[in-house]
Amino acid sequence: MKLFVTGGAGFIGSNFIRYVLSLNKGYAVINYDKLTYAGNLTNLHQIAGSAHYQFVKGDICDAASVAQAMRDCEVVVHFAAESHVDRSIYEPAPVIATNVGGTFTLLEAARRVGIRRFLHISTDEVYGDLAHETFADEDSSLRPSSPYAASKASADLLVQSYVRTYKFPAVITRSSNNYGPHQFPEKFIPLMITNGLKEKGLPIYGDGKQQRDWLYVEDNCRAILAVLEHGRVGETYNIGGLEVVDNLTLARHILSMIDKSESLLCYVRDRPGHDCRYALNCRKIEAELSWKPSTTLLQGLQQTIDWYRSNTAWFEGVCGGEYRFYYEKYYEKRDLSLQAISPSASEPVR
Repeated sequence: MKLFVTGGAGFIGSNFIRYVLSLNKGYAVINYDKLTYAGNLTNLHQIAGSAHYQFVKGDICDAASVAQAMRDCEVVVHFAAESHVDRSIYEPAPVIATNVGGTFTLLEAARRVGIRRFLHISTDEVYGDLAHETFADEDSSLRPSSPYAASKASADLLVQSYVRTYKFPAVITRSSNNYGPHQFPEKFIPLMITNGLKEKGLPIYGDGKQQRDWLYVEDNCRAILAVLEHGRVGETYNIGGLEVVDNLTLARHILSMIDKSESLLCYVRDRPGHDCRYALNCRKIEAELSWKPSTTLLQGLQQTIDWYRSNTAWFEGVCGGEYRFYYEKYYEKRDLSLQAISPSASEPVR
């Protein structure tokens, strides 16, 4: 079976491709990726020469290119997205264009090709800020806070509309915060690890009490494949790590694991509209597909730290250029950047 995987050079996408091809279950993969700042083909160097793998550089918003690349495929697994919340706040237009417009382009192409299954990868952020000790299930209201979360919720609804209107064979997964090897260092855990290893300051937004549910990427890949193979058309499946911890506690834990001082913690102005809690109820995927996370947060963090320690050339390579510009603008000059987008963002850290 040939899979058309969008965003396959990114973090979760590349992990998924490596995982699927390692199973020797007869899958072939076309990796369709624009290679933006977070796309990195070195993530896939182990399988670059495989007869079951092909890379096609392309934009999911380019209808002609998508149709051409998808034409011999049977299944779409749609990872491609502008996925960083802060970037969506500072520059929302590319996020809306890619995450909503690109999903529409893919749906139209897949409908015309006659795709047998379309798996749309979404996020727990579509549920918005949760009350203390509560968990979102698949029927919870969508209450996105950021332009990124709103774009993913919009794409989810678009996919659901195709199921209802066109009897389109789509299914949706919504995962909690992923972490693991090959993750671009703008995300929280690799940022804490790489800055800590280099003895740079670890930026903590606001008071650091924002709670997140952490999911090791290989567990997410297992769940995605289970949904792809056995999930019910038209359904949504939450995928969570089932370990909720606040950002400050997690940062302190990482510093302890890499034997660095908590003096590296530095508090910066909070993200505008920052959600305080994400947490998922995952009983549905457990009951229907017998999936549970198998990697504890402690195990996953150790494996991730070990990977970054052993791959300094990888993260040094991605920390230059565009990322250096991003880091300077949104961390080193954070006050000015936030004031430019929102007067309330100039309020001091509490």
